[in-house]
Amino acid sequence: FVPQHRERIFIVGFDKSEFKGEENFVFPQLPKPRYAIKDILESEVDEKYTLSDKLWGYLQEYARKHKAKGNGFGFGLVDVNGISRTLSARYYKDGSEILIPQKNKNPRRLTPRECARLQGYPETFIIPVSDAQAYRQFGNSVVMPLVHHIGKNIVEILINHESRNLKKDI
Repeated sequence: FVPQHRERIFIVGFDKSEFKGEENFVFPQLPKPRYAIKDILESEVDEKYTLSDKLWGYLQEYARKHKAKGNGFGFGLVDVNGISRTLSARYYKDGSEILIPQKNKNPRRLTPRECARLQGYPETFIIPVSDAQAYRQFGNSVVMPLVHHIGKNIVEILINHESRNLKKDI
């Protein structure tokens, strides 16, 4: 649905006393990502999203130390032709899990609009909050197209159930 590696568990249940096991919920088949990170990126981005020399140096040194110790920390410099790591609610802190490479300058973090796209929000979605708040909210969000498809399947079951009940009453 989106160019992001984002594992989540969704549990869908129906009241046994009402539905009696007649309904068969099927999760939507996950499509292969139709697009890559590059497809959600803005063509021009404010410099405030580019990492400072100090932060970029710190992230590289921190990653080097952890690698030497055998730990898994590392910043996420993404291949723009692929998919990204999971966008987290802590992205506002340093943006290290998803960094966009730039020619002849330090990498940058995603803009809030790019985060919205990464979660499948439409372009018409208005972001009325600060960047930090937007990063938290999009990091805590679900992938909108996936939830839409799950919701459609639930509604279909509810309609079929209601239709069966109406036929029984007639």
